[in-house]
Amino acid sequence: MQAFTSRNVYGDPLDECGRDPLTGFFRDGCCNTGHADQGIHTVCARVSEAFLAYSKQQGNDLTRGNPAMGFPGLRPGDRWCLCAGRWLEAHRAGFAPGVFLRATHEETLAIIPLAVLEPYALDGPGER
Repeated sequence: MQAFTSRNVYGDPLDECGRDPLTGFFRDGCCNTGHADQGIHTVCARVSEAFLAYSKQQGNDLTRGNPAMGFPGLRPGDRWCLCAGRWLEAHRAGFAPGVFLRATHEETLAIIPLAVLEPYALDGPGER
């Protein structure tokens, strides 16, 4: 039996997003997704102060930790698997953070076109 390999937006194996803090819907360090992930936490981003303020204004204070959910709270510069819909909303409002495309799950493309993500890339296509 062959193991399933998650893919990034380029169709390559999904890179790790971050372990400090430990990110991912499954808290595995990657932006993996599955049926239980209703928020589609698939965009690997380096959160910025502007994005964190925007998210808080929208009612989701990512700086406040929730230890029961394994969530430490975020600081600017942290790498985190964001909900694709929230990232797109922030993009439209002018507050989207940079993204690591090699660590962004391919399911993101069902919500955000690659052409929208690429200008925010913190890892260039030549580094795939």
